[in-house]
Amino acid sequence: MTVDVTESITQTVHPAFQLVRQHHVEALDILVSEYQHKVTGAVHYHLATNHDENVFLVAFRTQPMDSKGEAHILEHTALCGSEKFPVRDPFFLMIRRSLNTFMNAFTSADWTAYPFATQNKKDFQNLLSVYLDAAFAANLNPLDFYQEGIRIELENGEPVYKGVVFNEMKGAMSSPSDQLYHQLARHLFPETTYHYNSGGDPKDIPDLTYEELVNFYKSHYHPSNAVFMTFGNEPAYDLQEQFETLALNKFQKGETLYSKPERRLTAPVEVTETYAVDAEDLKDKTYHIISWLLPEASNIKLRLGLRLVEGILLEDSASPLRHYLETCGYAQSTGPIMGLDDSNFEMTFYCGVQGSNPEHAQAFKEGVFNVLTDVASQPVDSAMVDAILHQIELHQREINGDGTPYGLSLILNGLSSAIHHSDPVHVWDVDTAIEQVKEELKDPMWLSNLIKTYLLDNPHRVQMTLVPDATKSAKEAEAEKARLAEIGKNLTEEDKAEIIAQTEALKVRQDTPDDLDLLPKVGLQDVPPAMQIVQGQLREIISNRIDTPLNLYHAGTNGIYYQQVLIKIPNEIVQSPYFNLLSILMGEVGAGEYNYLELQQLQTAVSGGLGMGASLRSKVDDKNQISAWLTLTTKSLVNNFEAIRLLKIAFEQLRFDEKDRIVELLQQRKTRWASRISGSGHSYAMQIAGRNHSALALRDYHNTGLGALNWLSDLVTQIEKDDAAYDALINELKTIHALLLQAPKQFLLVCEEQQSDRLVEEVQEVWDKLAIPEVTQELTKVEVADTDLDEAWLIQANVQFCSSAYQAVEVSHPDAAPLMVLAAYLRNGFLHSAIREKGGAYGGGASYDGNACSFRFYSYRDPRLAETFNDFEASVEWLFNVEQQPHQLEEAILGLIASMDKPGSPAGEAITACYAYLHARTPAFRNLLRERLLAVNLGDLKRVADQYLRTQVPVKAVVAPIAKREELLNLGFDIKQVK
Repeated sequence: MTVDVTESITQTVHPAFQLVRQHHVEALDILVSEYQHKVTGAVHYHLATNHDENVFLVAFRTQPMDSKGEAHILEHTALCGSEKFPVRDPFFLMIRRSLNTFMNAFTSADWTAYPFATQNKKDFQNLLSVYLDAAFAANLNPLDFYQEGIRIELENGEPVYKGVVFNEMKGAMSSPSDQLYHQLARHLFPETTYHYNSGGDPKDIPDLTYEELVNFYKSHYHPSNAVFMTFGNEPAYDLQEQFETLALNKFQKGETLYSKPERRLTAPVEVTETYAVDAEDLKDKTYHIISWLLPEASNIKLRLGLRLVEGILLEDSASPLRHYLETCGYAQSTGPIMGLDDSNFEMTFYCGVQGSNPEHAQAFKEGVFNVLTDVASQPVDSAMVDAILHQIELHQREINGDGTPYGLSLILNGLSSAIHHSDPVHVWDVDTAIEQVKEELKDPMWLSNLIKTYLLDNPHRVQMTLVPDATKSAKEAEAEKARLAEIGKNLTEEDKAEIIAQTEALKVRQDTPDDLDLLPKVGLQDVPPAMQIVQGQLREIISNRIDTPLNLYHAGTNGIYYQQVLIKIPNEIVQSPYFNLLSILMGEVGAGEYNYLELQQLQTAVSGGLGMGASLRSKVDDKNQISAWLTLTTKSLVNNFEAIRLLKIAFEQLRFDEKDRIVELLQQRKTRWASRISGSGHSYAMQIAGRNHSALALRDYHNTGLGALNWLSDLVTQIEKDDAAYDALINELKTIHALLLQAPKQFLLVCEEQQSDRLVEEVQEVWDKLAIPEVTQELTKVEVADTDLDEAWLIQANVQFCSSAYQAVEVSHPDAAPLMVLAAYLRNGFLHSAIREKGGAYGGGASYDGNACSFRFYSYRDPRLAETFNDFEASVEWLFNVEQQPHQLEEAILGLIASMDKPGSPAGEAITACYAYLHARTPAFRNLLRERLLAVNLGDLKRVADQYLRTQVPVKAVVAPIAKREELLNLGFDIKQVK
């Protein structure tokens, strides 16, 4: 409902702003108010709701016309000091002096945003003052540009490139999917900003000058080019008072940027490009993709219609286009970029495959267009349309917030529309658009005609074949080396002296202590006295004549229920490498009377999906024991109980007779896993280094680590060639399945209180009888060799991920709390500066892991190796040899408490509370740990550092580029490689 702006409403509006309109989104129970700043024209959308977690975001329209990375580097540099806060690193300093639940900054293709969230009113005001000053009054010190962006230093008299963003983008662009997207964008967008890499291409970043950065700031970071968005229970008037007094009153009307339509292709384009693969065997490593440029995203009815088209074609494995791509026979998996992208000014549509070969380009195109032609030639099945509309409603109603704060998720959903001068209310409240679409759906050919118009007959189409090139990495490295050599050849003595002076000036700036009194802060006195832990009820239902616990949680879930089955996993299954494969199959293969295509269609029609996973934790007081629960999950709208029935069928009657589908799913798993490694290199490095520190750590190293990917690759190869190997796999999976059906169970239900009795009855009725087959064979024991060697795993990457790990105690031990604080303390006080600022890595730090029972150091997208390991050890000596300041301890504890107290979604908090209880992390245990954290002192930190770190020789691990083999051998690492 949109409200007219009446005189009574405008009286409460801040005098510097005018109220444009208000709209209540019933499905979300949020009042959206749109305001405009009278002088500058800055837009403010306020999402008023009764949430204590308040969110702020300011975004600028940023439209780079090159790939030098000015938007991305500016995002970093703007947070390195401002007019009112002339400290070197207010962003990272405020992370430590805050109870924030989220702090970050984002660079997208055509906008840059600065968001934060917190539950503390004082903290909100502190962060708001720092963010507004950073955005509108950044200092942009040249030395910060050199640190964060790009610089030249001399090593052994020779020039080398350094810079945080330079190394970040080297890491990002080593991912095949990133290379795929940016290569494709160059052809799909011939002229507009999307033609370029807003993050920066490592080949082009060295061309960026400080003057260009400053000019980009002046032309883009102005209130007339800004969008403010806020969420929560802070009054809009109070927020606008801060906006005005802290920033906007200094500005007059400036330039507002507008996006422009792309020049349209008059005929489709077919291109072949290459990406780097450091491997001899290039077979089955080609990507095929087709992309279309569509109309502007501001057309909300067309946008929703094309979302329906996406669903019809790609929603699940029964959807015709996805079904074709998954079963085409010339590729291992669907591609990493699929479906409708409506986040840019103009929409795009993608479909593709990976794990193919170049000669299949024509077959790929013909196959895709045959499917599109077939679907467009007839009316779309109305049941399929209803199923997609059900998914849209489910997505619209669901309150998220377990990773990103709920309010920030809503803001980011609407941000693109606001940036492009269209209406974000249409994104938050799709009911009106759904009604318009339903009118169009009275024409049975409407969706079919959309496919014909925007896909079949649309000449602005690019087909790209992305082929592997085993020489590309070496060529790019050689080109960089040659460029630097040319620079070095032309350097005069004066030039060298200037570089040395700049390097020294940066080092002095990095080593100069900041005046922390210039920054606002919260302290331990602002910490809430106890954790807020959701309480549930313990009910019982009958399953196979056994009283079975049902954990019931009442929560504001906005008309959605979440139902899970929790199964105690026997240890022999936990250790089996085949166990993880079962979760790939559940819900994806057939069950009972349904083949997999029918089951996929049913899931889309009645649920938010079916899932199987595992919740594994170390026992709180015994690192040699694993607490393990299998989780079967579904969710649906409360007017539909079919999801509960479907979850039982999918698990209980799981079918193992669809061989082609099972091989296909395992092949997809292998291909997608391999393509995502470079984004998680630090996690793998820590896993490798701490692998022998607990039973769970060792289990995860063998079952979910890089060696497990090699094992899966070999398994897929075997079962494709050898029927006996396939039969052995199926027998293994059947045995695991039967043992899980026998294992003790509990149930979990999260819903609104008025729905709970009826839902409990339904769970009871559905799970009353469970078919339990006999177990006819024992599980195969897979022998694994364990060593304490330092390991280096070689992957496709351009940067390193380093880790050192020390044996630590269980989470129930009194020393766990000081070890947690020690990790944050070393990160804040030493490692951030040494590894990120001086070393040039994108990130680095330390952590205590209560499941691995391990204290780990790590670096992320790191250009260095041996020097980083030296920094890990130096951080410990810094603790003992440098005078420590009282604020450092408080900051370390604050960060841990903020993380511990971070709210989730209503359903997520309930599910977290239930899982914690299952793993003996009771509310009393969690609050005791919190009390111990708050009581840690500097003496505790020195004691545990001496006891656990100084007395041990750490195990080291590196995930590194293949080109680093010789260097790693010389450093004493045992070398392994991902296949």
